[in-house]
Amino acid sequence: MKTEKIAAIVPAAGAGKRMGSEIPKQFMTLIDRPVLAWTLTALQNIPWLDHIILTVPANDIQFTANEIVGKYQLTKVKKIVAGGAERIDSVYAGLQQLPADIPWVLIHDGVRPFLRPELLRTTFAKAQEIGAAILGVPVRDTLKKNHQHLIYRTEDRDQYWLIQTPQFFRSSTLRELYPRALRENFHPTDDAAILEHYGQPVAICDGDYYNIKITTPDDLRIAEKILPLYFSEKSLK
Repeated sequence: MKTEKIAAIVPAAGAGKRMGSEIPKQFMTLIDRPVLAWTLTALQNIPWLDHIILTVPANDIQFTANEIVGKYQLTKVKKIVAGGAERIDSVYAGLQQLPADIPWVLIHDGVRPFLRPELLRTTFAKAQEIGAAILGVPVRDTLKKNHQHLIYRTEDRDQYWLIQTPQFFRSSTLRELYPRALRENFHPTDDAAILEHYGQPVAICDGDYYNIKITTPDDLRIAEKILPLYFSEKSLK
């Protein structure tokens, strides 16, 4: 598939308050290793991915290097850098470490380990056509807007998607728009929103409902059931 170099930036610097634990969610144990180790293993196993840049809390850089990257032989992780207070800060810290000769970057949540390579290939092909592409799944439940816990209206769910990562972008586009967003104090919850904000097109491709982001204790329990579907017996040993 690969014709151009691709790097991954993996933001994993969050505190994970919704998990209700003193241990950040990316370092919590899923079966027998940290969630982040599973995510990086999934990226390591993608043959056309060249380079991984990881952002973690500053105090956890050495732990990550020794107990995750070193322990699990994640050789594609080339840089581990301190993340920031918000997602945009962490991604920008990773972007500053991106080699100049890598024209494409995918950004992927550090707590989203269940990747399907065929969906990534499709999304990257669309990014090459449009300039940027993301994964998502259609909303399946009824969607209502509320105000102070009173229903305001029912939305047309056919217009809405739940957005996932990885998200694919031209590196040059991110290098141009991230500093601008930071100067203007624009702090979106995903990276595609920066392109949207500045009028750049973003395509959406079919994702996977199992491609969950592990943010709560319930997510962790669900992930334990999903894990064997995505990793080989060798990986699980």
